[in-house]
Amino acid sequence: MRRCIVYRYEIYPSREQEQKMFYTLKLCRHLDNAALEQRETCYHQRGKSLSYTSQQNELPAMKRELPEYEEIQSQVLQDALRRLEDAFKRFFSGLAGYPHYKDRDHYTSFSYPQVDNVKKTFSRPGCIYLSKIGFIKMNVHREFPAQAISRVNVKYHGGKWYANLTTEIPEAEPVENAMKAVGIDRGINHFAVLSDETYIDNPKYFRKTEKKLAKEQRRLSRKKKGSHNRGKAKAKVAKVHAKIANQRRDFLHKASAQIVKNHDLIIMENLTIKNMIRNHKLAKSIQDAGWGKFGDYIEYKSLRQGKRHVLVDPKGTSQTCLCGAHVPKDLSVRLHECPVAD
Repeated sequence: MRRCIVYRYEIYPSREQEQKMFYTLKLCRHLDNAALEQRETCYHQRGKSLSYTSQQNELPAMKRELPEYEEIQSQVLQDALRRLEDAFKRFFSGLAGYPHYKDRDHYTSFSYPQVDNVKKTFSRPGCIYLSKIGFIKMNVHREFPAQAISRVNVKYHGGKWYANLTTEIPEAEPVENAMKAVGIDRGINHFAVLSDETYIDNPKYFRKTEKKLAKEQRRLSRKKKGSHNRGKAKAKVAKVHAKIANQRRDFLHKASAQIVKNHDLIIMENLTIKNMIRNHKLAKSIQDAGWGKFGDYIEYKSLRQGKRHVLVDPKGTSQTCLCGAHVPKDLSVRLHECPVAD
């Protein structure tokens, strides 16, 4: 079994490189919107939409007509069309809504889908090479398997640039004599409670920053649409959101790494989080906790280290004691007592 994981690093382009990166985003966004319009026109005229292959085959002719696209690496343009294709597949399968035309604030990344064939990509320590842009300094705060990186996504978020490096991790050999098992119950007051009576506090990063975020959003709402001041206010709101996301991600990585390091078998409830956040009284707290990402991090870290990660049906888990006895109780009872314990 193999699973894709992403290593995320901040990059520091020069002013000239940043202009090229913004220009790449602009042209890819225009291509995405033009491709969507072409699909819709074709469907209305012929009753049949275009495929990714047919649109990709038109790229050489488009470059001759619009020479500015020669400045963008060909696979970056192909990936922009492939994103649109994937968006339509998700729409027809019922996993997402109909693809929309995108403005500058909703098209913030571009990708190099086959960097494993480019030997220059990681040839310079502490840097990453992006075709048509050059070598860019990268904050490599943890090691990554450079030879196994198959895809690079460059994203502008919260006023900063990031490189997201995708690779596949093979399943490690199972740990011999795996004896250390733990059950994890995710919650809101406590982020997680382990079966060995370990409590992990909930940092509540969004709740702690909510007032500051609301203040910046009020300032944004008072700015005139299309003005330079509104753009600066929007950037401040995005910066606050980015800080919350980075804090949460750092906490989840550290908590999951510690659990996987200390245990060989990790058991968690298979929660349907999408259904749980329909409860408007709990939705904000559940999303602030990051239950879904926490489960994903536990899963891939276990796979990488040869540990076992098991999901169980949450139905009735609070009614059955570890000793096997059935202990019925309603939601008002928050403390479990073992009937056979001394």
